[in-house]
Amino acid sequence: MSKEELGRLLELAKSVSLEAGKFLLRNKGNKHEILFSKGRDIKLKLDIDAEIMIKEALSRESQLAILGEETGTDKNKNLEEIYWVVDPLDGTSNFLRGVPISCVSIALMNNLKPIIGVIYDFNLDDLYYASEETLSFLNGQELRVSSVSRRSQSTLMTGIPAKENYTDVEFRNMIDDFQSWKKIRMIGSAAMSSAYVASGKADAYSEKGIFLWDVAAGAAIVNSSGGRTVIKNLQTNFRVDAIFTNKLLNF
Repeated sequence: MSKEELGRLLELAKSVSLEAGKFLLRNKGNKHEILFSKGRDIKLKLDIDAEIMIKEALSRESQLAILGEETGTDKNKNLEEIYWVVDPLDGTSNFLRGVPISCVSIALMNNLKPIIGVIYDFNLDDLYYASEETLSFLNGQELRVSSVSRRSQSTLMTGIPAKENYTDVEFRNMIDDFQSWKKIRMIGSAAMSSAYVASGKADAYSEKGIFLWDVAAGAAIVNSSGGRTVIKNLQTNFRVDAIFTNKLLNF
């Protein structure tokens, strides 16, 4: 893909993210139809409405396949090497309960390599964006990861993925890891957690079994901020293991 085409698609992702975020903001505080609530997962009709809006807007200007959290892939397209990944509302539970930590997340992937990332925090009107050919930015201002090099002085962003059951061993391992960090933060949005690492507000993000659409855009932004990202162990339901750092912290 040429640099010019990459730039065009980045601008497309930015404009679509803003459009979707403003739609969500207009519906903030309304009574929402809950389509699904099981275990630790919850879905609103608004999630689907926003995703359809995003997919239609992307498809008007791009022929690339789209993987969406709510509606999956296009019926007439297979995921090829380069494809869009869309999370229309990351932090649905926060949004529903009035916690102002949620966002629109759009990424362009080459297999599992993120090449464009856009995260729109519509609560604060903050637009994070980057491509593999650019630096990363927040509202036009360059972002850089932190320079903290010791876990004992670092903040780790993480979460507990939405699955029904966890073993005692899983929780013991999680707690053992937490002991080595100065601060642990779980904010209910993997995309916003990634944005905080990219902007130096936190130093690392790690989560096992998270969905690809939750972390794809953030990975691109962290990379272009000078950080390092790993997305691995892709499962058939698009769960992955993700580790993002400022490059100075080891996992």
